[in-house]
This record gives sequence, structure tokens and C-alpha cells, in this order.
Amino acid sequence: MHSHSHGHNHSHNDEDASRRIGWAFFLNLSFTIIEFIGGWLTNSTAIMADAIHDLGDSISIGTAWGLNKLSNKPASSQFSYGYKRFSLLGALINGLVLTVGSVFILIEAIPRLANPEMPQVEGMLLLAIFGMVVNGYAAYKLSHGKTLNERVLNWHLLEDVLGWIAIFIVSIVLMFVEWPILDPILSIGFTLFILFNVVRTLKSTLMLFLQATPDIELIENIKSKIVSKAIVGEVHHLHIWSLDGEHNVLTAHIVLNTEISNEELKSYKLELRQELKEFDFAHTTIEIEFIDEQCRDAS
Repeated sequence: MHSHSHGHNHSHNDEDASRRIGWAFFLNLSFTIIEFIGGWLTNSTAIMADAIHDLGDSISIGTAWGLNKLSNKPASSQFSYGYKRFSLLGALINGLVLTVGSVFILIEAIPRLANPEMPQVEGMLLLAIFGMVVNGYAAYKLSHGKTLNERVLNWHLLEDVLGWIAIFIVSIVLMFVEWPILDPILSIGFTLFILFNVVRTLKSTLMLFLQATPDIELIENIKSKIVSKAIVGEVHHLHIWSLDGEHNVLTAHIVLNTEISNEELKSYKLELRQELKEFDFAHTTIEIEFIDEQCRDAS
């Protein structure tokens, strides 16, 4: 049994999604550049830490934009499963950039705890207001989208808005109280939050690269469903792996414990297809073996 799942989206919707993601990418990247310059001019490690976060978001949005276009390409002889797996490369690049940037910010911020420097508060406040407006508007634009890419990226941008609200509050406090240590504390807090999420993402990305089973319970559930049929003796070479963390692939060898006719075999295959439908596999390959048949992959 061999099957594919085919998704059909209107090209107009795909173009709208690409346009919204592309627009958010250029807006976010432009603001990230302004943010790095502003962080340097205001002497604020908190703004520099948020700039690193925004740089990571820009890479994520840019990658998503490219993948949104690439995913519409049909599978080729070279990429027979399609182009979904390229998203893992994007996630890996994004994770490495954020890790390097975060280490840089920690190197800058930690010594400032012992000898804090007062940032240029008025510039910090203006950048915070600008950041809330730009990221808030970009999040609003992406909230109109229905694709998974747009929903995930919208959460990234909402995170940025919360970060700028924190910088806004700290800058107001610093206008009335000279507590320069708040700036490095805020930047270290941002950075540790970023690193926590990056390490978690990198771990799951590497597991997918190594083709680890995405869900142990899933594979046990499928195995129990297959062997529950009276005509099935055993199942082996049962493998599940993920193309990109969302689209999974299944292969299995099913050994029958009795002789059946072609019509009975067709009926069983149809029944199995319906049972596997709930798992929404992107691709399934099932080999049926008869009781007296030797598995060609036995070695």
C-alpha cells in the first residue's frame, strides 16, 4: 500500500501569505538594524539584547518567507519527499545565530552588574515606543493570516512587543530613579529567556535531523492498531520519522497469519488506509507479507 496526502491551496491565498510574511520580514529586518544602532548610541545592553532577539526573528521570518514559496514546488527526482525538510536547515541557522548573539550579549552585560553604566534614557524610551508600534503593527498584519507559518511568526512578534513593553517600563523608571543596574539585569533576563528557547529548539531540530521517532506513543498506538486485526500475525520494520516536525512519514511490513484472497487483501488494505487516516501522514509505505514469505529486509 502506497499513499500520499495532497493539499490543494488556492494560489491567491498562497500569494497573500507570502506577501504578508515578506512585508513582515523587511519591516522587522529594517527595525533590527535601527535597533542595533540605537542600542549602541544609547549605551543600553537591554536594547542590544532585544536587537539580537529581533535578528533571530528576522531570520525566522525570512526563512519562513522563502519556505512558503519553496513549499509550493512539486517534489522532484532529487527531492522526492518535497522541500519541507529545508525548514530544519532554517531552524538550525536561526538557532546558531541566536546562540552566538546571546553569548556576545552575556559577555557584555555580566561585567556591567559590578560596574553598571547609565544608558541614555530618553533615546531608550523613544526606541521602546517605536519598537512597540512597529512590532505591534507587524503582529496585527500577520494575525490576518491563516497559515501555520503566519501563526508561529505572529507569536514571535508578540514576544517582541512584550520585550519592548519591559524596556519601556525600565526606561520610565530610570527617568526618575538612577538605577543603572536595571539595564544589564533586563538584558541578561532577555538573553537567558532566548537561550532557553533556542536550546530547546536546537535539541528538537537535531533529533529530527537524526530521524528520531517524533512520538514514541504514536508508534506504539499504530503498532497496536495493526496487530489487533485477526489476520495479522506481526508487524516489523515499523518506522516513523518527520520531514519538518509537522509532516510525518510511515513505513511498515505487516505479516499476515493466514492465506487470503485478492479481494480480502484489497478489503484489508482499504480498512488499514481508513484507520491510518486520523494520523495525517504526509507519506505512507506499507508492505504486506504472507505467512510463508521471507522478508527481503530480514538481515
